[in-house]
Amino acid sequence: MRNRRLILDSALEEFSRDGYGGATLDAIARGAGLSKPNLLYYFDGKTEIYVTLLSQLVETWLDPLIELDPDGDPVEELLGYVRRKLEMSRDMPAESKLFAGEILQGAPRIGDHLRNELKPLFEKKCAAIQGWIDDGRLAPVDPAHLLFTIWSTTQHYADFEAQISVLLGGDAPHARATAHLDQMFRQLLTPANN
Repeated sequence: MRNRRLILDSALEEFSRDGYGGATLDAIARGAGLSKPNLLYYFDGKTEIYVTLLSQLVETWLDPLIELDPDGDPVEELLGYVRRKLEMSRDMPAESKLFAGEILQGAPRIGDHLRNELKPLFEKKCAAIQGWIDDGRLAPVDPAHLLFTIWSTTQHYADFEAQISVLLGGDAPHARATAHLDQMFRQLLTPANN
């Protein structure tokens, strides 16, 4: 288990930095402190390592969406979701870049997962958001595009970390981002009668 974890940690760095095509088994093995033959004892090859990483990541990535409680306060549930996604962006930038790279390639290795797991969950959560809107508990928004906006605004801090670092210097972007996104989404989502 220890060697598998070392391999996956090294692979995450390689794939998130160089993409699937640029990462090599030699570099992954070197980063794990193992020989290539030793690496191949634990995994059949680069594709198996990549798919293992993506599978683990997708489960982690979906957890905050799964936890969105349709019985909770709509604005607070969605703001909590934004905060959790932003925390993941801060704490898991390599994972975010790995996922983004796969999607930018057309999702060749997780397309089935997107269709079979993410889509039903996405539709269920969009229906819950629409229910909140229909009940007057949430301002009218397009549920699908609301989720896309949350994903893009939170993951931007990981995927474009180099740009943000230059533009904001050493300032703690996540603290400022949390306050900004909380204010922005609170204004967007709070019904006019509140």
